[in-house]
Amino acid sequence: MKRIPTGITGLDKLVEGGFPEGRSILLSGACGTGKTIFSMQYIYNGAKKYSEPGIYVTLDERPELIREDVIRFGWDLRKLEQENMLQIIDGSIAKLGIPSEEEVSMPATGFDLDKLLLEIMRVTKRIGAKRLVIDSIPALGLSLENNSEVRKSVLKLSYLLMRTGVTSIITSEIQEGANKFGKFGVEEYVVDGVIVLHYMGVGTQSNRTLHIRKMRATHHSESLHPIEITDKGIVVHKVEEEYEET
Repeated sequence: MKRIPTGITGLDKLVEGGFPEGRSILLSGACGTGKTIFSMQYIYNGAKKYSEPGIYVTLDERPELIREDVIRFGWDLRKLEQENMLQIIDGSIAKLGIPSEEEVSMPATGFDLDKLLLEIMRVTKRIGAKRLVIDSIPALGLSLENNSEVRKSVLKLSYLLMRTGVTSIITSEIQEGANKFGKFGVEEYVVDGVIVLHYMGVGTQSNRTLHIRKMRATHHSESLHPIEITDKGIVVHKVEEEYEET
C-alpha cells in the first residue's frame, strides 16, 4: 500500500510512514488545539517536500487570514498558489450571501455539499491535486437533529474524495474531554482514520497531545504523544521524551 507522508516531524513513523493513499482522515480537537496548523502543514509539506499539489477548503476562516497566520512558520502560500501547487477554495462567507474575492470560492447564493464536491473535482483535475483539507465538517451546516443524514453526507463526502484519488484531512470540533471524536458523533465511523488533538491546561502549564484513535490498514501507535507548536510548525514527540524533560 502506498503511503502519503505528512512531513510532520515525529508523526509519520507512528503510522507506518504516512496515511494510506486515497483515504480520508478525521482530525478532531477543541478550540486552540492546532487543527488548522496541522492541516496546512500537511498541505504545505506535500507541495514543498513531495511535489504533490494540494487543495485547502476553508469554511470557517477567511483565506487572507490563514495566509497571514502561517507566514510565522515560513510558509509562503501565495507562492505555492502562483505555482499551481496549492489552491484555496473559499467557502467562509458564502453562507452570508457575500461574494468572495478569492480566485476559487463557493457562490454567494450559498452552497451545498454537491456544489462543494463539484468544485473540488474541478480544481483537482486542473492542478493535479493529491492532497486535500476540508476545514471543517461543522461549518458545512449539517443538521444536528438528523444523525442519519449527517452520516450519509459524510460517507458521500469520503467516498467521492476517494474516487478523485486525493488523500484527505477533514477537521471537526469537539469539546475537550468529550467522549466522541467528531461534533456529530458519527464522522469517526465513516472515515478511514481518526487523529485527536488535546489541549490540557494545568496551573500555569499547558500541554498539547496527539492521539491516533484509528487508522485503517495501518499499525499505529496507541499512546498519547506530546506535541509542540514550534516556529517550523507542529512537532510530535515520543512519550519518553516528555518524561526525560521533566
